[in-house]
Amino acid sequence: MTDSGSDERVEAVVLDSLPNGRPDDTRPQYQKDPLAYALGVEDFRLYELTLTEEAHVLVGDRLLVEPRGERDEVASARRIGFDDLPGAARSELEYAVEELIDADEERFVGFYNDAQPITLRLHQLNLLPGIGKKLRNDILDERKRKPFESFEELTERVSGLHKPREVLAERIAEELREDDLKYRIFVRGE
Repeated sequence: MTDSGSDERVEAVVLDSLPNGRPDDTRPQYQKDPLAYALGVEDFRLYELTLTEEAHVLVGDRLLVEPRGERDEVASARRIGFDDLPGAARSELEYAVEELIDADEERFVGFYNDAQPITLRLHQLNLLPGIGKKLRNDILDERKRKPFESFEELTERVSGLHKPREVLAERIAEELREDDLKYRIFVRGE
């Protein structure tokens, strides 16, 4: 997907910056465009961003991807898959996901409060690594009593759920890596 011209506001965090373009690009240096690889803040989509000549971006910076008329540093954007990420961007991905979860803890704790059944036999909570039937039922019982307000509270109230933040990060990473997952919770597809 290339630029859509959407009015929807899309922000992404930079995973890798290549001010001199792709190393495998055989064109002369003066013809190469500066690039960045980024992760969507809300939808966890992956992007390859062609940067403007004036852009100076670093890993961890947030850039506006959409709408096109409001962005300064991004000349064009296209969605990519995990396999299209260079090695440095892949190694930064886990940290970026964790930072996004930490920056919006209320949203992600809310997932534990709001997760619903997918089918009669499968619940959204069961898609999380390490959450089976018993742990799922413990989460559901506890949230009926009172909604969770933090990851720390989740850990205290649900015995067996030791790292609720990391469990979400692991699921998001799985959704980013695997193209053929039947169910997606966090990474928005096309």
